[in-house]
Amino acid sequence: MTQESTKTENTWKFPAAFWTANTVEFFERAAFYAMFISISLYLSRVVGYSDVWSGIIGGVFSSGLYILPLFTGALSDKIGFRKAIILAFSLLTAGYFTLAAAPFQETVLPALFLVMVGGSFIKSIITGTVAKTSTKANRAKAYSIFYGIVNIGAFIGKTVAYPIRMELGLQEVNYYAAAMTFIALIIVFFIYKSVDTSGEGKSMAEVWVGLKKVLSNKRLLALILIITGFWIIQQQLYATMPKYVLRTVGEDAAPEWIANVNPLVVMSMVMFVTAYMKRFKAITSMNIGMLLMPISALCMAAGPLLIEGSGTSISLGFFALHPIVLMMIVGIIFQGLAECFISPRYLEYFSYQAPQGEEGLYLGFSHLHSFLSHLFAFGISGFLLEAYCPDPTLPKFAGMSAAEMAPYYDHTYMIWVIFAGIGLTSAIALFIYNQLTKNSGEKVFGD
Repeated sequence: MTQESTKTENTWKFPAAFWTANTVEFFERAAFYAMFISISLYLSRVVGYSDVWSGIIGGVFSSGLYILPLFTGALSDKIGFRKAIILAFSLLTAGYFTLAAAPFQETVLPALFLVMVGGSFIKSIITGTVAKTSTKANRAKAYSIFYGIVNIGAFIGKTVAYPIRMELGLQEVNYYAAAMTFIALIIVFFIYKSVDTSGEGKSMAEVWVGLKKVLSNKRLLALILIITGFWIIQQQLYATMPKYVLRTVGEDAAPEWIANVNPLVVMSMVMFVTAYMKRFKAITSMNIGMLLMPISALCMAAGPLLIEGSGTSISLGFFALHPIVLMMIVGIIFQGLAECFISPRYLEYFSYQAPQGEEGLYLGFSHLHSFLSHLFAFGISGFLLEAYCPDPTLPKFAGMSAAEMAPYYDHTYMIWVIFAGIGLTSAIALFIYNQLTKNSGEKVFGD
């Protein structure tokens, strides 16, 4: 490669397809996170499911978004990225619109299925486009742009979800999501040019073979299950926190904005944490992150306990916060820091556990923890909410005064104590896992 071409490749110049893909990714993330931060509320308050069934449905829906890309990615390579992305945004628009226009138990599940399939296409298509429209010289920069746009879209989606919910209602959040994906569909239809995907991707048969290999590797499967414990707590931002905050603080609370603390922490701290931790082994960084997660959950558990000493308002100088909101924010800050320690090093550590020469194959399935964590996070959440922070609109509370209902909420902190236990168990398990594997003769640590 000549000096001139190297200089060119290190600029901010990327093909039009790269910028188009990132633009529509912004709209897709802005749509998804507006809906997703509201999903547990929507399924209970609008559709009428119990906390338990809301958790089960939310878990199956969100976990499907992480297992289906293994297969829809193969289909995208076969039919071409342009056709696949048009199909994806058509499904997403139809799904979100149905959630808004027909919020009934007979129609919600098919609508969520459309969103799940459409979203699974997007995950593989956009990342594939970023890879194909960048070179080795500028790929790191390309993915940093992509990662930044994903987080900006997610932040904006959750930010606008709160005023829409307060002023118009939960159903209308899905109209907003449908509008965002419809705009993306128009952009794709008129502007997006398909990239060459010849020789890229895997066939369905290859995907099944790879999945069976990973699931039969007890060592990797154990690591996936351990990391799942970390993400189970992380997903409570969507599964438990919205209902918990509204039921314990009041209807004027803004769980959508509280959830945005996480991306703010990650975006502002991940580069500093990653740069500092480069001098340490991957497992060291991961262990620090794993130990931060139970601390995060215990901070959230402290909210109701603070009320006894400080009342329902804690002054922070220019403004005051409800103790539950304050400790939720503190807990989420710890969560964001934990993510900074774990996420950048997990793939590195995971690759060391794969059989030599098959690292690429196994890395393709490294995010199975996302599938498992969403499934369990929402499922566990439904049962814990029902036990410790029940829906105040249930028939059994009809006619009760606030004083009569209070005993049902005396132990809301137990939700977070249980999640702290899950986090601590995962942290201990990772330490034991490393002790058992580091002398096995296979490369476990970095250089």
